[in-house]
Order: sequence, then structure tokens, then C-alpha cells
Amino acid sequence: MWLDLDIGQRFGSGTSAFALQVALRCSQQRVVLFGPSGAGKSLTLKAVAGLLRPERGHVRVHGKTLFDAAGHTHVPPQRRGLGYVFQDYALFPHLSVRQNVAFGLHAGWLNPRRGARDPRVEQWLQAFRIDHLGDQYPDQISGGQRQRTALARALVTGPGALLLDEPFAALDHTLRSHLRRELEAVLDRTGIPMLLISHDPEDMEVFGQQVVQLSEGRVLD
Repeated sequence: MWLDLDIGQRFGSGTSAFALQVALRCSQQRVVLFGPSGAGKSLTLKAVAGLLRPERGHVRVHGKTLFDAAGHTHVPPQRRGLGYVFQDYALFPHLSVRQNVAFGLHAGWLNPRRGARDPRVEQWLQAFRIDHLGDQYPDQISGGQRQRTALARALVTGPGALLLDEPFAALDHTLRSHLRRELEAVLDRTGIPMLLISHDPEDMEVFGQQVVQLSEGRVLD
């Protein structure tokens, strides 16, 4: 079991209140958190990543406690050793593709040097076939290329797990199918476990070794 999560958080008040009460035990390498918009999928992913600090519960990855409300433990996101890909990819517009991928390897606030060549970065640029775009900026490349850049940035650090928030939602059907195959090949090669959130049945079909359905902030039995 690579992920053990049991969290609770209440948002808002009165009739607009939303309660997140999610318990997950992920034993399979590829897990899809599936459900409609507003079900609490992104909130759950953020809790694993450390971008949300729940009111109660715990988050453990590979047996390491990353969050425990009772024990006042909250490991910050940058120290969790996880790769996270946002739905909008969250690339830095002022950095080249190569610099964006290299950013995760640099501590502090200094940007990677534009002319630097790190073998780990070059490996992932080649793996996703974007090495010829290394000096381009995010607004100069396509949506699929931006998605590959975001995946490369998440994987370059050798994360303990990959967290993906609707990674194919903004792509057309053909490109979506192609990039699913690319990601599947990378996961086969690296053995990195993945938690992917989606409302697309095809994501569930391709990656759903274990499928967890969420509705109104709760896991459906």
C-alpha cells in the first residue's frame, strides 16, 4: 500500500457548506480518483501534495507520515518528494521549456540558468520528445507540448509518486489518446505509482488498476 489517506475538512457554512471526508488505501500502482466536478477530487489531491492542510486525519506515502493532525505533522509540499501536474500545467511563462523542467531540481528562488544542460533534464526532454523545443517558451508551444513539459518537470526529480489533476482535459480526443499511451509507457518503465483524478471514463479504462469513486466529498462504496 503506497498511499494511506484519511482526511476531513469542512468548507463554508450553512447551506453552502461542503464537507470533505475521504479515506483511501491505494495498493495498486495506478489509481484513478473518479467523479463529477465538485466531488472533492482536486481537494483530495491537494491534501496529498501538501497544498491543503486538513482539519483532521492523516496522509502517509510509502509508510512515511506527511500529515497527521493529531501529531501536528505537516511536511511542506517541496519536501514531500511527490510530482504534481496541475490541470492548467502551471508552467512559468518567463522560463524556457528546458528551464521549466529543470526548476524542480533547484532549491530556493533562483531560476535555472538558460544555458545550463543537466543530464536529468535532457533525459526527460528526450523521453517526451520535446528536446527540440528546449529553448522555446510556453506560449510558443502547443497544448500537448505544454502537457509533456509539465510531466517532464514532475518526473525529473524521481518522485515517490505522481499526482495528476485532469491532465488530459484541455486536449482534443486524438492527442489525449496519444499522450495516455506515452504516460503509460513512462509508468511501465519507471514503476512510479500514480494518483490521477478525472471525470473521463477513458482515463478510468486506461489507468484504473484501482478506481475510487468520489461524490459530494465522500468515497462511494
